[in-house]
Amino acid sequence: MTDATNHTQTQDAQMGDYFALMKPRVMQLVVFTALVGLLVAPVGVNPFVGFVAILCIAVGAGASGALNMWWDADIDAVMKRTVNRPIPSGAVQPGEALGIGLALSFFAVILLFLATNALAAGLLAFTIFFYAVIYSMWLKRSTPQNIVIGGAAGAFPPMIGWAVATGGISIESVLMFALIFMWTPPHFWALALFVKSDYGDANVPMLTETHGRKATRNHILGYCVPLVVVALWLGFTSVGGPFYLAVAVALNLWFLKGCYDIWTRTDADSDADNHAVEKHTFKVSLYYLFGHFTALLIEALLRAYGLTAWAGW
Repeated sequence: MTDATNHTQTQDAQMGDYFALMKPRVMQLVVFTALVGLLVAPVGVNPFVGFVAILCIAVGAGASGALNMWWDADIDAVMKRTVNRPIPSGAVQPGEALGIGLALSFFAVILLFLATNALAAGLLAFTIFFYAVIYSMWLKRSTPQNIVIGGAAGAFPPMIGWAVATGGISIESVLMFALIFMWTPPHFWALALFVKSDYGDANVPMLTETHGRKATRNHILGYCVPLVVVALWLGFTSVGGPFYLAVAVALNLWFLKGCYDIWTRTDADSDADNHAVEKHTFKVSLYYLFGHFTALLIEALLRAYGLTAWAGW
């Protein structure tokens, strides 16, 4: 803990501090992709059961965030973009964060098991464990591939949603997982290129720090290419269709161009315009993922009215 953190530890936590502990922005993405996974599945779900399932997934995501903040409090206290988080700011005590994270984890997994099925609950439990232990406690501080492998934690929600509805795993849910998994590295490495000093100050072995910015640019483009393949492949499964495919083509051309532009730049180029291309591509990456899953949702609605061209592939 820093001196500033120790100085502010006595302040009373507000409800907003506890909510921030659960990383609400990340939770929004988790809830959205899980909801899409549930709604595009070929088996309908009782609305109340579906609500409970999404609630459990959201709570599980919040639990993961709390456990991550508990473990990473020392890193967060050093990095500029995280120094105001609840623990380093002194609003929430580390022990409180640990207790909240564990309690919410057990609540979410057990309730999801009782409301749906063992596979969905098992996937949620593994996701929490993977993010809190495999990624936060091991990968993040030990390897520049932390984002690559750790990205699996954020890729499981649509698989969980699919499992809630079907009780199983299929090529569609695997490809939804793969879409998020392959998207995560270029998304975060684009961010790392313009907040690189934060990771270095915190001794986090981000690729930008261990291999340099040129290697990071190479990796961004290298992951974007197979990402395009996964995104388009999903369009030819039972959850895809002409609308999704049209959106996917447009989004992938947009994101691929951004990654290519990053790849062609030098350090001098980035410094000269204050990383304008990297920042733009990072924003594009947010639209990219949201756009794909929104298109899947619209495709499911079209399919319900018999308006898709290749339902049942």
